[in-house]
Amino acid sequence: MLVGPLGAARAANPEDILIMQTTKGTVKIALRPELAPKHVAQIKALVAKHFYDGIIFHRVIDGFMAQTGDPTGTGMGGSDLPDIPAEFSGAHFGRGTVGMARAEDPNSANSQFFIMFADGGFLDHQYTIWGQVTEGMDIIDQIERGEPPANPDKIVKMRLASDPN
Repeated sequence: MLVGPLGAARAANPEDILIMQTTKGTVKIALRPELAPKHVAQIKALVAKHFYDGIIFHRVIDGFMAQTGDPTGTGMGGSDLPDIPAEFSGAHFGRGTVGMARAEDPNSANSQFFIMFADGGFLDHQYTIWGQVTEGMDIIDQIERGEPPANPDKIVKMRLASDPN
């Protein structure tokens, strides 16, 4: 069971669980389509195309967050899919929250995302939350720090729990 909005328990649907294998280990992320349906759909589409496989964590700030999802590794790249309009919610950016990175324009999110190391309430209502780490925060805590890291960790493979490949 996962805890949903307002603490309500909800069943873990394999279609809404991401398995992210990193160079440090495996992380499970519960998708939050009730908060950000367009963002979750975009992430699922990119995962189905194996877009994230091999992409580095290019911006990792101790005490803040680990960012990935840029195929160029520079923080300036994205996918060939269209940008997504912001889906801000009342959800809180706590430890393990997964949010969508964007440029100054709130409607510029595409493929980059970040995972919070610590509380980030200052991001509430300004960035879209689309997931929550449910297992493996100890793995995220081990990601190499830097902007960019000298020896970056990467996503080896990312799949939905419902996908056997």
